Amino acid sequence: MKRVLFATAIALLATGPALADQALATAKNCMACHAIDKKLVGPAYKDVAAKYAGQPGAVDKLAAKIQKGGSGVWGPVPMPANTQVNEAEAKKLAAWVLTLK
Repeated sequence: MKRVLFATAIALLATGPALADQALATAKNCMACHAIDKKLVGPAYKDVAAKYAGQPGAVDKLAAKIQKGGSGVWGPVPMPANTQVNEAEAKKLAAWVLTLK
């Protein structure tokens, strides 16, 4: 029994960061156009993470795009502004996206 509980705890810790802000992304309707590992309307979050990996200021750049929207980086479909996302939430979402591999 203790082994099962320990294994469950380890599994939860291993998936914790990936799920931590997926809930926020879902609550803010980000997941309507994005998925973690496949392109929907917008790029997969893993592709965004790969594109911006190691870039200084990536969190701030992505947070601004989350709030203000953007176009031309991932194709012809523009990303609309997300006025329901405040600055702190945008930075949290951007930081989470950048952790995905």
